[in-house]
Amino acid sequence: MKTRIHLVAGARPNFMKVGPLYHALAATDWAEPVLVHTGQHFSPEMSDVFLRDLGLPDPAFHLRASGKTHAEQTAAVLTAYEALCLSDRPDWTVVVGDVNSTLAAALVARKLNLPVAHLEAGLRSGDRTMPEEINRVATDAIADLLWTPSADADVNLRREGIPEARIELVGNVMIDAYCQLANHIAAVATARSMGLEPRSYVVVTLHRPVNVDTAASLTTIAEQLVALAGTTTVVFPVHPRTRNRLEEFGLWQRLVAAGVRLIEPLGYIEFMSLVTDCALVVTDSGGIQEETTYLGIPCLTARESTERPVTVELGSNRLISPTAIAAEAIATLSRGTERMACRVPLWDGQASSRIVRSLRQRCSLQP
Repeated sequence: MKTRIHLVAGARPNFMKVGPLYHALAATDWAEPVLVHTGQHFSPEMSDVFLRDLGLPDPAFHLRASGKTHAEQTAAVLTAYEALCLSDRPDWTVVVGDVNSTLAAALVARKLNLPVAHLEAGLRSGDRTMPEEINRVATDAIADLLWTPSADADVNLRREGIPEARIELVGNVMIDAYCQLANHIAAVATARSMGLEPRSYVVVTLHRPVNVDTAASLTTIAEQLVALAGTTTVVFPVHPRTRNRLEEFGLWQRLVAAGVRLIEPLGYIEFMSLVTDCALVVTDSGGIQEETTYLGIPCLTARESTERPVTVELGSNRLISPTAIAAEAIATLSRGTERMACRVPLWDGQASSRIVRSLRQRCSLQP
């Protein structure tokens, strides 16, 4: 009988990590990967399009466990995933990243005495005002197996007293997704379809509550983007949350009038094509810090801290104040668009293979 493995995903970044692992497990003769979509992000542009791009099947189970607040989301996933585990008991539950679905599914599985693996474990920003940081710390504390993307994550877990036997450095599965789809990403030529020359524009992505949820903070950022758009082309795929706030605070038309190219969220392939050909990224996202590091593209992260310090140590990524977006971007662009040669150990497109070997070994040790 095959080992039944729930791969739990609820938000856009989760699918990029689940995709390579799903395919690697499906290619074995011992594992049965089962895709569970919690529904935390339920719009097509935030999840369904990623299933298509990553070649994933429709989820075996869709929990439709959405909610407007962190508490509502977490509670909805807790209730729905518990019901699923009672009716479709897995041999392992794999959770990914740091969203509310990650913590909720891990809690359910552990309370039902199901083994839990956390993919992308050990990342720490040190900022516990971030909901994602709470989710990371709590999930790592209860998971049986912690798959880390980089050596600094191992150090974090050891510092927190996690036993060495639970920690395995496997590398960055996000890079697997990029490597597997690199030819498709190059072929789609998003920039060309938008009439843009390679390395002639800046890509912006912003969605963190601290940046977009208040009129004061988002107005400051909008002013910075207006100033930046006066010197170069700015392309801004707008997260649904951010769009709502821009419209609510009367900033959308201001950006349009300044020439900022506000576009709908893109699928993974189209978005990574846009990023691959850009001169610079300005973001508050986590995963894009990793992808730009792999590609050697300069990245400015509008946050006070990052859970991916290796990207800063290598010099491809810099933390900046939102009040300095325009000045920092202009200064970076003035230094030219030469790509950096940045490589992190095990960010090589083979993380999913290492994860499969790790899980196979753990399964063989179970009574």
